[in-house]
Amino acid sequence: MATVGVHPHDARGCDDAMFAEIAALAADPGVTAVGEIGLDFHYDHSPRDVQRAVFRRFVGLARAVHKPIVIHTREAGEECLGILEEEGARDVGGVIHCFSEDLPFARRALDLGFHLSFSGIVTFKTATSIHEVGRFAPADRILVETDAPYLAPVPLRGKTCEPAMVVHTAARLAELRQVPLVELAAQTTVNARHLFGLGA
Repeated sequence: MATVGVHPHDARGCDDAMFAEIAALAADPGVTAVGEIGLDFHYDHSPRDVQRAVFRRFVGLARAVHKPIVIHTREAGEECLGILEEEGARDVGGVIHCFSEDLPFARRALDLGFHLSFSGIVTFKTATSIHEVGRFAPADRILVETDAPYLAPVPLRGKTCEPAMVVHTAARLAELRQVPLVELAAQTTVNARHLFGLGA
């Protein structure tokens, strides 16, 4: 399983040749999604107008190959959702990677057919808006992830994040939702398989 795309940090380097190469890869059956793509107005490693144009182009590619989208958004939530709505992302859905937004954002993303993926941030005491979304999100639209090597969950803050640590993220999300960890693990596995077309 793989995904292909151009991160907003690198949007400035996405010329026609690069896009054509990634478009060819996106058509491969082993590629299950387009991304991560989106907008990052925190670091602005690529000009914002370039980020927007490249983002729109890749949403179009996802629709053309009928595959879901993996979204990166940082300090650009309103614009990100606007582009997804304008470019017809509802046709393919996808996932908001490393969810770090609020409940109004979550509602609009869910309306577009997107899943919400929770990283180690959900274990942070101060992440109250994410806790709220963790309680609210429909069971069939949640995922958990590491964002390795970043965002190690409590109680492992400060360490290099790795896949084994996702159990702490899942445990905190299960606690917020007041369900057993084993139930949440089973549900998120089903959700991931369904979203990415991985079968049983």
